[in-house]
Amino acid sequence: MQKKGQLLISVVCLILGFMLAVQFRTTRDSRSPLQYQRVEDLTQQLKKSEQERDALGELVRDLRQAAGQAAGQAAGQAVTVKEIEAIKIGAGLFAMQGKGVIVTVDDTKSTTQTGIKKPNLYLTKDEDLLKVVNELRAGGSEAISINGQRLIATSEIRSAGAFISINNVNLATPFEIKAIGDPSTLENSLKMRGGVIETLQFWSIRVTVQQQDKLLIPAYKGSLRFVHATPVPGESKTP
Repeated sequence: MQKKGQLLISVVCLILGFMLAVQFRTTRDSRSPLQYQRVEDLTQQLKKSEQERDALGELVRDLRQAAGQAAGQAAGQAVTVKEIEAIKIGAGLFAMQGKGVIVTVDDTKSTTQTGIKKPNLYLTKDEDLLKVVNELRAGGSEAISINGQRLIATSEIRSAGAFISINNVNLATPFEIKAIGDPSTLENSLKMRGGVIETLQFWSIRVTVQQQDKLLIPAYKGSLRFVHATPVPGESKTP
């Protein structure tokens, strides 16, 4: 009986040990998938965070690039406006103001005297005005007008019967020539020895020069039309 009881106890212990081992293994196996699942979840979240980070980085780069392009376009537009303004100023399409001189050219009064031969020699001619204008330009004048007519690159100064035509407008004496620039330089360019004023005075044509602190020269109001001339591609020059 005693041996039989010991055998029964041994069997029970064996069965109990087997059950405990099975339970331990089951518990261990049931925990492992949870750990693996947790690690996998964390990996997925990390991967998602990295994707969101990369997407935000691309968005920031796109916004910076767009901002740079907008700034470049704005700067380009500002430069273009400045260039257009400089071109218009050079073309005489803007009224200008500044210091300069007023040159008055008038016919001599001696042509009415008896005995004067060839009185036309003592009248102001288109070439006389051209000489004055050329000296003013050589002296650094930046804007010139004659009796309110703005001179530009295509302006003509020519005889038209008893008148002188400027911008296709007939003008008569006295001629008031306004020029913006350094007053002293402009006056000296006209009054140099053997210069234009001395030549005109030889023919008794009256010329006066007055320095001015502020002059107003109107804009060119004629038409600008080019029929035969066209720009050469790639030859533009920034003012």
